[in-house]
Amino acid sequence: MTPAAPVARPPGRDLLAGKVVVITAAAGTGIGGAAARRCLDEGASLALSDAHVVRLAASHDDLAGRYGAERVWSLPCDVTSEPQVQALVDGAVRRFGRIDVVINNAGLGGTASVVDMTDEQWSRVLDVTLTGTFRCTRAALRQMIAQGGGGAIVNNASVLGWRAQPGQAHYAAAKAGVMALTRCAAMDVAAHGIRVNAVSPSLAMHPFLAKVISEDVLDELITREAFGRSAEPWEVANVMVFLASDYATYLTGEVISVSSQHA
Repeated sequence: MTPAAPVARPPGRDLLAGKVVVITAAAGTGIGGAAARRCLDEGASLALSDAHVVRLAASHDDLAGRYGAERVWSLPCDVTSEPQVQALVDGAVRRFGRIDVVINNAGLGGTASVVDMTDEQWSRVLDVTLTGTFRCTRAALRQMIAQGGGGAIVNNASVLGWRAQPGQAHYAAAKAGVMALTRCAAMDVAAHGIRVNAVSPSLAMHPFLAKVISEDVLDELITREAFGRSAEPWEVANVMVFLASDYATYLTGEVISVSSQHA
């Protein structure tokens, strides 16, 4: 298969103008970093967080330099720590006055057969990927309700929440849990005018992914994609921005597949 030609990243259209967005695991070159840049392109003010302090500081300086220091604020946050999650939400509110959107991007992967997987491996992936998303969602929803309602949560799930893949039981279980959390949380807060949705990417290539999945497996996964290539992280971020924007006001409890996989 000949891969489809690369596509150009579209310009911003002010889809998030005037909104305050909080993003977890947003430093670096992955989906979170792409979402941070896309939100700023779309006019948002941004609260940037990551567990990697040095990488976060570099991302903050880069984004503040390009988009203006008044629009970018950052705080290290480990989503396995409830106090750190609450500090992120409280700090964003102190800096910008409110929060309108939270993009829960933090997640942890790895490869291990169920036969060989340890309790520690299982628990660590679930704690970061599923329970971390729960902690951030809970803190954000409490703040949004206190503000008088309205707002949007966008969670990062995965096609593995639907599809079987060897060595991915912990990650797939966590991402399936993110999907279920998304649907149920949406029902809990619909009366407050708050929307909760998720994206489910199939394969978005970035350096971290290449570190945790072998080249042979990545090459095989790419053959399943209709365009003969993986997604660019910004292509996933585009859908996150759509779900966060006022173009998606009647969408809640949905998991949107961001995929070109063959049926």
